[in-house]
Amino acid sequence: MTGCLPIALDKATRIVQTLLIAGKEYIGIMHLHKEIPVEELQKAINEFIGKIKQLPPRKSAVKRQIRQREVYYFNILENESKDILFKIGCQAGVYIRKICDDLGHKLGIGAHMAELIRTKAGPFKIEDSFTLHDLKDTFTLYKNEHNEEKIRKIILPMEKAVDHLNKIWVTDKTINNLCHGSDLFAPGVSKLHNNINPDELIAIMTLKDELICLAEAEINSENILQKDKGLIAKTKKVFMERNIYK
Repeated sequence: MTGCLPIALDKATRIVQTLLIAGKEYIGIMHLHKEIPVEELQKAINEFIGKIKQLPPRKSAVKRQIRQREVYYFNILENESKDILFKIGCQAGVYIRKICDDLGHKLGIGAHMAELIRTKAGPFKIEDSFTLHDLKDTFTLYKNEHNEEKIRKIILPMEKAVDHLNKIWVTDKTINNLCHGSDLFAPGVSKLHNNINPDELIAIMTLKDELICLAEAEINSENILQKDKGLIAKTKKVFMERNIYK
């Protein structure tokens, strides 16, 4: 497999957990072991959209047991004889090669994944990606000319990695308490996204859009707006240094 792979540096490596659970998109080639009408193939594909149960392949990094995952979309882009070019968007943890194999069994003709490219990983897209050669050349230019413009297009702020998360923005006087590991309570909330659910992993931000910490929401957005006291979210991982906001 090739494609988009976000890489974190220094302290930002602690943010990678948010990308592991983020949705992914792939473009791939599925090879059918026998030709069938495209209408029949599309009908079978439609049954793999939505909530599905999947047994990971024998060679995988997880325990081999049936898991429920979600496929957001599964589209045929081109078909040429037995080779099907497709695009699929899915929840983290979906094995695309297993979907190809299961689809082949469902059709009764057999199929396997011939090629796969990851085009999205959470908020990161392949069209915005750079090669390691790009990074090396840009870093050399930065050292020689001390111009940050190009390297800042490659090395992004840590906040980019939480673009896909729902957020709560807090008042300045709340920030330092959060940096010391305190949970978030209602008086500290300034604004928030309107679709937060209980037990959801969220990002807690300053009003300048700086990441303070990751937290687990206790209640939904509607109830947060109605509260003037009480626990809103439990702090899970702090990223901002203490005493920046005193």
